[in-house]
Amino acid sequence: QVQLVESGGGSVQSGGSLRLSCAASGYTVSSYSMGWFRQAPVKEREGLAAIRSDGTTRYADSVKGRFTISQDNAKNTLYLQMNSLEPGDTAMYYCAADPWVTRGGLLQKSEYRYWGQGTQVTISS
Repeated sequence: QVQLVESGGGSVQSGGSLRLSCAASGYTVSSYSMGWFRQAPVKEREGLAAIRSDGTTRYADSVKGRFTISQDNAKNTLYLQMNSLEPGDTAMYYCAADPWVTRGGLLQKSEYRYWGQGTQVTISS
């Protein structure tokens, strides 16, 4: 049974950093594509960063250069390093996984079957 558990969210001031973690169980992270998404109130869930099983990464323009996705195969954990955070980054952050994600669909929420429960990130100005 695939399970994803996010952690690392919190409240920081604008310009600060956070590192989110997504602990996976029931499968090996290196064999699935995985992504980070976020959803702010009354907004659609948007894809931020993803890594495919072949190592391909993709970032949304809104976070490119500020966020970095990585994974630790030994810990079976996905990470999202977030720097230069802005109030507009405030949202619930989710990790997602699926064994079959197309290169073109890495940031599309419809491509992922498995989701974590989310972790809240709040950035104050």
